[in-house]
Amino acid sequence: MKTNQLPQIFLLVMLFISASSFAQIGINTNSPEVSSVLDINSPASGAKGLLIPRMTTVQKEAITSPAHSLLVYDSDQKCISQNLGTETIPKWTCLTLFNRKFFYMPSINIETTTLGTFNIDLYAQYKTEYGTPMYTSTGAPTEIPYFPSRESLYYYISYHDPTRITINSIDANGVMNYTTTKKANYDDYLNIVFVIK
Repeated sequence: MKTNQLPQIFLLVMLFISASSFAQIGINTNSPEVSSVLDINSPASGAKGLLIPRMTTVQKEAITSPAHSLLVYDSDQKCISQNLGTETIPKWTCLTLFNRKFFYMPSINIETTTLGTFNIDLYAQYKTEYGTPMYTSTGAPTEIPYFPSRESLYYYISYHDPTRITINSIDANGVMNYTTTKKANYDDYLNIVFVIK
């Protein structure tokens, strides 16, 4: 053995001992999170994110024997996609809520027996109904996931009967100002739509 190879062998042995004595790998951190195998930290001075493989749906579905829980970014569906199936029978599912660009407001009553101009906080009503649903199925979480800030959403009325209710405005916080001009009958309704920014 040549003496100039000793430093390389020593370094290799030290790396092997180091790798076998720690269960985590840290990038930009000297103390990776104990529960993680890989902990990536982005320093504040040069903040950067993690970029997972990006591919079309066809490319994703062409992956040979994709592992259960494999993650890719599906550029066609615009979502982080995970294989929730097996290697032999993959079942790709979009994980990100943001791939769905809009959803309907839960049903609410708008009282029309008193005519006049009123405000209703659409976001507060949405948060209340999603955060505390009246019933859940066995084993279901006690609340439906909801967007935690008003600023995450745009607010729309896609349909209403203008002969009974006039929509005056909806502000950026989701507060709708409206005027009831005529008492509603049994088939009057408003379609309230939230769109994700």
